[in-house]
Amino acid sequence: MKKVIMYLNQFYGGIGGEEKADYEPSLLEGTVGPSKALDDMLTAGTVTHTILCGDGYMASHTAEALEKIGKLLEGLEFDILTAGPAFMSGRYGVSCVEVCNYVHKNFGVPAVTCMFEENPGREMYPQAMYVMAGSKSGAGMRKDMPKIAAFADKLLKGEEILWSDAEGYFPRGFRWQIQLPKEETAAKRSVAMLKKKLAGEPFETELPIDAEEMVPIAPPRDASKSRVAFVSTGGLVPMGNPDHIPSAASTRYGRYDLSGKNVLKKGEWKSVHGGYDQTYADEEPMLAMPLDALRRLEAEGKIGYFHPWFYTTTGNQTNRVNSVRMAKEIVEHLKADDIDTVIFGSA
Repeated sequence: MKKVIMYLNQFYGGIGGEEKADYEPSLLEGTVGPSKALDDMLTAGTVTHTILCGDGYMASHTAEALEKIGKLLEGLEFDILTAGPAFMSGRYGVSCVEVCNYVHKNFGVPAVTCMFEENPGREMYPQAMYVMAGSKSGAGMRKDMPKIAAFADKLLKGEEILWSDAEGYFPRGFRWQIQLPKEETAAKRSVAMLKKKLAGEPFETELPIDAEEMVPIAPPRDASKSRVAFVSTGGLVPMGNPDHIPSAASTRYGRYDLSGKNVLKKGEWKSVHGGYDQTYADEEPMLAMPLDALRRLEAEGKIGYFHPWFYTTTGNQTNRVNSVRMAKEIVEHLKADDIDTVIFGSA
């Protein structure tokens, strides 16, 4: 019987909720929660160990967490790593693919995880693992776990792995050559697709191309008459991080009222961004959000009006789908105050 190891976060590993998000990696001999369910479903292998780690610890100490997991796995024999399912949980999804990528590269075994299509982890390391298309919430656990088990069994049995649509995993960037009957020439297939398109019928292209949205460059404005807002991906938030914005792969943003404030004080604000040294922003928050300069420009008449709300998230590893969604939500707030100019600050 082949040996399987599964990775779970602190919640599904039975350690605790958000209060245990900083739980450091540990190795459990045997199964717990989803790893027990997976073990029951596998026909070609058995889950011998379960890796547990808090989402917060993995996000804030990624390199250290992966190194610790590597040491925990040293000397163990196993044939495959599985992780998740992560659903739409951004931090968990990123954690799953980070572990899958690390274990695949350092131990040479295949890795399988599962998550919702908009999870920011999905597109991080597509060629290092198989990411099964999964449900949006934990309510889909009973649908997603069999997907992981069935695909893991195929890998363990050494069966041929087909293309993404046939197997149910997200595309990995590899092209497949498929031998079709001689009569199904490219010309005939092209004409058949064209006829369906002209008739308004559904059809599937053999060469999908992602269309990038082109945003026109805004015309120049008279700053002295502009109504200005400040939006940032630098991760500056009030102490305590009230909106629980993750340090990477963010799925949410914060909106904070600056009415009556001319400065941001040390000890009242901090950076939660996981992609740069936060020390300087913690010491001087206005390096990340220059409120004093914006107030001065407003007082001097160099900008017409400064919007009293500050919008912030973390930009590192945040995928396009979530970025666009958050931007659209922020725009609605800006429209309500007739904002016509946005200063976009980064880390």
